[in-house]
Amino acid sequence: MPNVGEAIERLSAAISGDPLKARAKNMPATARLVEGLQCELSGPYNERLVTDMAPAMGGTASGPNPGWLLRGALASCTATVIAMRAAKLGVALGRLEVTAETDSDLRGILGLDESVSPGHGPLRIKVKISAPTASPDVLREIVAWADRHSPVTCTVRQPAECSLEIEVV
Repeated sequence: MPNVGEAIERLSAAISGDPLKARAKNMPATARLVEGLQCELSGPYNERLVTDMAPAMGGTASGPNPGWLLRGALASCTATVIAMRAAKLGVALGRLEVTAETDSDLRGILGLDESVSPGHGPLRIKVKISAPTASPDVLREIVAWADRHSPVTCTVRQPAECSLEIEVV
C-alpha cells in the first residue's frame, strides 16, 4: 500500500519545481440513457456506474440518483483531502467519517413552479474524526484546511463557468 504522505511530498516537489505540471484537463464522465430514467456513467479507465431515479419519479431505483452522487462526491472528496492533509502532517487517523446532506424541493425538477430552483438547498457537511496522537484543535485545523482545499466542495461553493453544447444526431 502506498504511503500517502510520501506520495504527496513527491508530487508537491515535482509541481513546485515546475508549476505547469499542476494544470490538467480532468477526465470526462459520460452518461448514456439505458432505459426509462436509468443511465450508465462511464469513464476513461472502464469505470461503470448506473444511476436511476426513485419509483415515485418514474425510475426503478436500480442505482443511486444523481443528487446522491453529488452528495457522495462532496463527502468522499472532503474525506480524501482530510486524509491527505493528516498524512502530510504525520497524523494517523483513528476514525474519519464525512456525511454530506442537502435539501430539495421537487417542484423545481418537475417544473411545477418556475420560481423554485431544481437545485439542492443548503449544503451541510458533518465530519467525525479522531486520532490517538492529535489534539482536538489539530484535528479541527486539518478539517478546516481540507474544507478550503476540497475540489468538489470548492466547485459547489464557487461554481465554475458552465457551458452547454448540443449536437443533434
